[in-house]
Amino acid sequence: MIIRKAQPADAEQLIGLIADAENSGNMMFDPGERKMTPAGLSKRIEAMKQADTSAILVAESDGGLAGYLFIIGSETNRTRHSAYLAIGIHSSSRGQGVGTKLFEQADKWAIENSISRLELTVMVRNHAGVALYQKMGFLIEGTKKSSLKVDGEYIDEYYMAKLIGV
Repeated sequence: MIIRKAQPADAEQLIGLIADAENSGNMMFDPGERKMTPAGLSKRIEAMKQADTSAILVAESDGGLAGYLFIIGSETNRTRHSAYLAIGIHSSSRGQGVGTKLFEQADKWAIENSISRLELTVMVRNHAGVALYQKMGFLIEGTKKSSLKVDGEYIDEYYMAKLIGV
């Protein structure tokens, strides 16, 4: 497995991977709700390649994409040290260490880019996700009550963060 930065040529395959991850029911978007085009995602990948506070990492295995991790930073002076993460793993690759490898590379990237705080949100009911994030050093900082509405039910999310080199 290779962990690398996404390239514009990955856009079409990445759209399929994101759609598969959203079918898990644990993501912010409902399955099929997100509308992306290869051209639009390709432009976003190119823009993020130019920023030193953001990146898209992908896990490549057997010529295909097995997972992704968006690192979304800020250009604002007071929050430039912090980045928000969003991860997705293909349904056929879950439980195989893809998430661990993506987070390990994200930590290296963060250090190289002077990012000292990584943060994310996760549905309280996503026990596998919470376990992975805790294994990778993230701590629960709080609960966002009724943060999402899924199939008519309000869902709480944990707000989790990890400090690097602080």
